[in-house]
Amino acid sequence: MLFGLCLPGRGPLAKPDVLVKLAERADALRFASLFVTDHVVIPITHGSVYPYSPSGRTASDWTEGYFEPLALMGVLAGVTRHVRLGTSVLVVPYRNPVLVAKMLATLDVMSGGRVILGVGVGWLREEFEALGSPPFEARGRVTDEYLSLMRATWTREPVDWAGEFYRMGSVSARPKPVQKDGIPIWVGGHTPAALRRAGELGDAWHPIGMRPPAHLHPEEYRDKAATVREHAKKAGRDPASLTFTFRVPLELKPRTAKAAGGDRAPFRGTAAEVIGDIRAYHELGVTHFVFDPAPPDLRGQLSTLERFVDEVRPKLPRGRR
Repeated sequence: MLFGLCLPGRGPLAKPDVLVKLAERADALRFASLFVTDHVVIPITHGSVYPYSPSGRTASDWTEGYFEPLALMGVLAGVTRHVRLGTSVLVVPYRNPVLVAKMLATLDVMSGGRVILGVGVGWLREEFEALGSPPFEARGRVTDEYLSLMRATWTREPVDWAGEFYRMGSVSARPKPVQKDGIPIWVGGHTPAALRRAGELGDAWHPIGMRPPAHLHPEEYRDKAATVREHAKKAGRDPASLTFTFRVPLELKPRTAKAAGGDRAPFRGTAAEVIGDIRAYHELGVTHFVFDPAPPDLRGQLSTLERFVDEVRPKLPRGRR
């Protein structure tokens, strides 16, 4: 079992000194992974429904902006030594796939093979339009093709491409990633298309749970994971080769708090309750958990990391990086 951390994507904690302190501490505490999020521009007004809120509306800090994830990963690679670095998730259609593949390969070489590419198709039509990206309606097909093209640039030399959305003559694409078979691709999302993409093209399924529109309580996670495995099998891939991950909020109640019982949200409770939640999902096949610490301040987030390492992780089986 492996455990990672997603850094704050926006708001008061999305500051250089805070992000570096969290990254350095996660690395020192031997967390397995460290993830960053993605938006390039934020339309001042938009008609798109925000999929991660019951109301469909964005949060009040929505316009505070995001650091560019690939550039941020370069900084994080320089201040860490052990932790793996990933995106949760990169919106694939926003960027030129050959350039992204080159940037990620460079990061992988410079970090000693520590990069993970978490991917999604995006949801904000106005952001697609502002970036001059391929048509919003085609974002799923674009993502599938771009992922296959990126794999090709990492594993073939020379490489050429003739697809629906991208064409390229024979070129040399170096450096290649340090990691054998290229950078692992973790496919985000919970929709039927995302499950199909994870099974056919991904190295891992990387959904976000415990928030709308898919909380992914154990039975729901189990059923969707089975669908991912079935798609892998139909594509001629070994379902056992896939990694199953889960990104969720993490809140550790004070040591003196009493167990809340069945009315609490999973991964929010005493250390013993959180251990029980992790074990429940591990039984479903989850081997890599990525946490969004709940405290709104740096001190609280650092305390959550320390308490997790002291009170939770020692009571669970450890996995290899």
